[in-house]
Amino acid sequence: MRLAALVAATAFLAGILVYRQIARAGDGVPLPWRDESAELGPIELARPVGRLFRTRADLARFLRAAMPGDAPSVPAIDFRRQEAILAATGPRSSTGYTLRVVRVVERRSRIEVELREDAPTLATGVVPRLSYPYRLITIPRSPKPVFLDLEGRP
Repeated sequence: MRLAALVAATAFLAGILVYRQIARAGDGVPLPWRDESAELGPIELARPVGRLFRTRADLARFLRAAMPGDAPSVPAIDFRRQEAILAATGPRSSTGYTLRVVRVVERRSRIEVELREDAPTLATGVVPRLSYPYRLITIPRSPKPVFLDLEGRP
């Protein structure tokens, strides 16, 4: 009898732990996002970047610090309703490198942004000069933390 009660209690606790892990992560739902990269224009960020900006002033301050004397204007983003995410790989040796958004998912406790850097192949026509792949996207404002996952070359 004691063994059966111990097995039942162990199974019950294991079930609770599994449920908590699944409930915490959740399946997630796609979150709408908008690519603002073209509105920002070409930028040259010397280091990899992955940052969330909740105000226009913070994004403008970052750009001025990263590109002294050559910072572009911040695009028309409604920071009351949106927040901006800037992801950049740093310099690359040719124009064949790109950074693309694979998906943006909202889970119960967080927002996940998955990006992928695509490298050129031998068949890709590229120009051998420095390029600075990046993406500036906006998502609906949320109190949840945002996690970036950049796949591809570091």
